[in-house]
Amino acid sequence: MSNFCTICGQKLKEDVKYCPNCGSEVVAVKTSKPIPTDTIPKKTFNSLSNLEKSEIKKLNKKIKLHNNQTNIVKGAWYSAGLFLLIIILAYMDLGVVNFHPAIVMISIFLFLISLVVAYMFRSREKKLQSLITGENLLASWTLNRTQKNAYVNYLFEHEKRKNSAIFLVIAVMAVVVFGIFILVIDEGKIAMFLAMIGLLVFLSLFAFGMPWYYKYQNSKNDGVVMIGAKFAYINGYFHNWDFILSGLSKVKIMKSPFYGINLVYYYTDRTLTNSEELFIPANEEDDLEELVRILKARNLKTIKAL
Repeated sequence: MSNFCTICGQKLKEDVKYCPNCGSEVVAVKTSKPIPTDTIPKKTFNSLSNLEKSEIKKLNKKIKLHNNQTNIVKGAWYSAGLFLLIIILAYMDLGVVNFHPAIVMISIFLFLISLVVAYMFRSREKKLQSLITGENLLASWTLNRTQKNAYVNYLFEHEKRKNSAIFLVIAVMAVVVFGIFILVIDEGKIAMFLAMIGLLVFLSLFAFGMPWYYKYQNSKNDGVVMIGAKFAYINGYFHNWDFILSGLSKVKIMKSPFYGINLVYYYTDRTLTNSEELFIPANEEDDLEELVRILKARNLKTIKAL
């Protein structure tokens, strides 16, 4: 009989305290074969809290899940470098390349924007990496094919209904506004009518096309779920409520449209306060009460405030 990690199924040597593959604390479980990763709850409650930073870095190299925020950070830094080079060449006035003042001003603006994006997503990158390594991970699991299909189809139907309602409202407003102009103006009625039709076609393509695009993207994603107290990674998308004027407003176990966790967080930006609702599927045999209890305890102030 051999020991296997209850988190990732890695075969373990005797008397090891931490899994060499995922870094989780070893719980003595004897079995004849690895436990399938899509049929067990993979909860790691601060399992890496006793590891040194050097050990975490070693584990980092073994983790296969790619941090999808890293490419955004790199792209932002590359863009900032490019626009900075344009600014430097323009002000050095070497006579090799002559940049129009408008190009220089746009480059300065885009340089500053790139720095802001790099800073913002660098923070997101670090937070996601802390979930991947397990430093701030409360629980994680991987959706099986059935769970992932149910999740993707639910998001598709939800997005389609929402976009249809928004499109209907905007279409009615466009018809009213354009209709008034068409009735009032003496010339250009046909041009105004064609502009209205063009706008409605564009809006319809966006409203009804984007749900299909998101469905395609969600179907390709990894199906990994990682939940921390202040942020979460759900099937390729990173969600974060760990910054000023943001927080968790609701978390509960749900039974439909599938078994899992219903989580609502809010954030504040230039459009004031917004909220995002997540429907996170899980295995029906998993006991999620402990996870919900910890999430509520870690976000007690923000939940009580709403």
